[in-house]
Amino acid sequence: MTRDGGAKGSLAPRLTGWKVVWLVVAVLILVEVPLAPAAITHGSPAPLIGLPVESIIVLALLVLLPWRVARVVVAVGFGVLVVVALVLAAIDSGYRTVLDIHFDPLDWQQLGDAYGVVRGSIGGPAASALLALLVLVAVGLIVALSWAALRAAGALRPRVRGTAVLSAVAAAWITAALVGAHIVAGQPTAAAASFGSISASTREAAEGIAAVAELSQQITTDPYRDVPGSELLTALRGKDVVFAFVESYGRVAVEDPEISAGVRRVLRDGEEQLRADGYASRSAFLTSPTFGGLSWLAHSTLQTGLWIDRQPLYSKLIRSDRFTLSDAFGAAGWRTVSVIPSNTDPWPFGTSFYHWDTQLNAHNMGYRGPSFGYARIPDQYTWKHFADTELARDDQPVMAEIDLVSSHTPWAPLPKLVPWSEIGDGSVFDPQPEQGASATEVWRDSDRVRQAYGQSVEYSLGATFDFLHRADDPNLVIVVLGDHQPATIVSGQGAGHDVPISIIAKDPAVLAAIDGWRWQDGMLPSPDAPVWPMNDFRDRFLAAFSDR
Repeated sequence: MTRDGGAKGSLAPRLTGWKVVWLVVAVLILVEVPLAPAAITHGSPAPLIGLPVESIIVLALLVLLPWRVARVVVAVGFGVLVVVALVLAAIDSGYRTVLDIHFDPLDWQQLGDAYGVVRGSIGGPAASALLALLVLVAVGLIVALSWAALRAAGALRPRVRGTAVLSAVAAAWITAALVGAHIVAGQPTAAAASFGSISASTREAAEGIAAVAELSQQITTDPYRDVPGSELLTALRGKDVVFAFVESYGRVAVEDPEISAGVRRVLRDGEEQLRADGYASRSAFLTSPTFGGLSWLAHSTLQTGLWIDRQPLYSKLIRSDRFTLSDAFGAAGWRTVSVIPSNTDPWPFGTSFYHWDTQLNAHNMGYRGPSFGYARIPDQYTWKHFADTELARDDQPVMAEIDLVSSHTPWAPLPKLVPWSEIGDGSVFDPQPEQGASATEVWRDSDRVRQAYGQSVEYSLGATFDFLHRADDPNLVIVVLGDHQPATIVSGQGAGHDVPISIIAKDPAVLAAIDGWRWQDGMLPSPDAPVWPMNDFRDRFLAAFSDR
């Protein structure tokens, strides 16, 4: 035995050849992988140069623990912690890139919806293969981190030598932290990236819980909650009122010079047709609570007059008795209809919260045409079906919310307008998916993505104008608006959350009722048009058209 209590021989003779190679690999894994969450967060490799405290802690535990089973458990736990941090950082980066928000772990249910979008874009088998690959990578990283920790700890044993080495490394980390040392500008040498990633997610969850608690009070504070139906929406009596959300129709669509030329042309041509058909319109902007996705947050914000910018708030809201626009119309005598052609599953909250009298979805709209990816049913068919089955009824006026989804990401393949009289059951669209570019082709090039986005908005707006031209309803009032801006790949870094909104009607009294809003004439709001938070719309709309 040697004086330090270890076996005879020095460290160097025992670590020769491949043992040295594997030890170097283990050390690289222990240094770099725990730093990766920060690299993902910053979108730069610079944070990979540092000293991770997580690895120092796990090696200290492994050197000090005398029981082999305990060491294995600690090593695996370390691997799980770092991989969880990596996953959280990756998801948060995706949220910031696509939705312009941080990931709240309480939003984990939305990962299923994200997977649904991917599946709709690249197909079920490819999406399943991608998910399986990600799971394998995660498991492989856990195994690699566990192995690396055990291998490095083994090289540091016996305890006296390991304690000395780790004490020196820990002292270096503490010193670097105290003096704020930086090997790379802006990146601390004393790093705790994995702990930081998990800590940031914990803070987001805590903020979400606090926001949900505050929402409870806001739900019960409602000036329209107890207003009799006889006093609501009196200025719209006898009119069919439609709220049409154009998916991803953001301010970028009417102002970005690389995208807006075609959209502005469709809006100008549509406005000219509207005037010829006896319509007038007013337009402005709303600031959406969401960006790049999570459309239902915008829908619920408009409907309830509450700012719903994260999933836990939405989950709380739809289980409450908050008074919605659909409630107001229902109480005032309208038949209410929800049209969500992308819905393939039952939606109980459409009945229990929004109280829709009728819900139309992918299964009950009679569509027999091809699927266009996530947007299974073309918007033109949606408008035609609504006109023929709901608007044509004359037993009572209808209020509807219609989701126009042809402009939903991935914006490919795209349908094309067909003659109104030939729409039928939708089979007229059969050849179109193969005639256009697929999502896989489009998403190889960011310029093509932006071009496809603009074309999708042109189509959705064109289908809307086609419906207005064909609908024989002098009492029709339609509110057309976007739900959110498109993802950052289209909107660009730092884009705002504003979306266009327009009100279209034939009766001059309808637009006279909103003169005080100072919205601009026409379908194309200028850059200096009024901008409201989306949650202001409900109360202003009810005030403008009600006796109260």
